[in-house]
Amino acid sequence: MASTITSPGVETSPFIQQHSAPLRIWHWLTFLFLTSSMVTVLLVSTLFSQRDNIKLVQDQLKGQGVTVTNDQAFSVTREYEDKLWNVHKYLGFGLVFLLLSRVAIEFIQPEDEKLMNKLKKVKELRAKNDANQADYNHYMWVRISYTIFFVLLFCMGVTGLGLAFGHDLNLSREIHGSIKEVHSIIQYLMYAFVAIHLTGVIIAENGKIKGIVSGMIHGNRS
Repeated sequence: MASTITSPGVETSPFIQQHSAPLRIWHWLTFLFLTSSMVTVLLVSTLFSQRDNIKLVQDQLKGQGVTVTNDQAFSVTREYEDKLWNVHKYLGFGLVFLLLSRVAIEFIQPEDEKLMNKLKKVKELRAKNDANQADYNHYMWVRISYTIFFVLLFCMGVTGLGLAFGHDLNLSREIHGSIKEVHSIIQYLMYAFVAIHLTGVIIAENGKIKGIVSGMIHGNRS
């Protein structure tokens, strides 16, 4: 069973656990790549939107004495958007690599820190009949949400690869469109997970479960 860490003045909690160095590095790299991927989508949808910047390009060139059509201005704005999508694509490749790395890390994790053992711990905790049932149920839902996160990350990676290599695989326009739609839906679900996760950590750190962030930095290892 995964060990539970107790600090002076802090209530014992299943949320405060040991984390190996490879897992901590993986966690922060995944956070970095996922956040950067989200930022590229945000930029493409706002500041670098193709159609929204057509007039900007025309006005800037008009100030230099050059007049261009909508199609000509569109080709310029599209170039910047394409560059951002390329960044997004490579960030996606990084996330796929990190997902595969997480599978490899699971094989070298200490037994009490392996994902399956943590899931087993949920059942063991809920079988207890004590005053901490609310915390155990909370822990169960957190573990379920992490499992959903990995499923979403896998689906996002597969659909992202389908979009990146769809032309090489000779995928039809209809299949490519369906993959893109699924990828977009998963993208918003990932946004929701990140928002809920960050909110939950902030609430926990300002409540009775302190040390979650620091534990993911130094591992809660004495």
